[in-house]
Amino acid sequence: MKTLALLVTLLISNFIINAQEDPKGVTITVTVPNVTSSEGEVLFGLYDENTFMKAAPIQGQKSKIENGVAKITFVNVPKGVFAISCFHDKNGNNRMDFEENGMPKESYGVSNNNMNYGPPIWGDAKFQVGTEDLDLEIRM
Repeated sequence: MKTLALLVTLLISNFIINAQEDPKGVTITVTVPNVTSSEGEVLFGLYDENTFMKAAPIQGQKSKIENGVAKITFVNVPKGVFAISCFHDKNGNNRMDFEENGMPKESYGVSNNNMNYGPPIWGDAKFQVGTEDLDLEIRM
């Protein structure tokens, strides 16, 4: 009987703890404050470690550019580790354009704003998502 009472108590406490968490996830608002022109749009991608620089984003968004600023919000983002990349799609072809030598023709940025020569690195761009909404700024 004591075991049953303990089990019921644990189940109830677990239910209460989990009920306090938002099952839908959090929102991440991303602002790019330094877009160099109002041509085209800024495209954003939210990635996990398995998709970063390898596959389509978990979530993607587009933003018009107003007064040199692009802003979007990712919704229902679960707890975990993620990274965000964005680029200024000046010509509206929905992809990043490159020179013949592999250098990007369009401005880009990643979360944490750690830009080195070469492609973005997961370890530099990743951030933790918990239970609170996030506001991030990415510079291009």
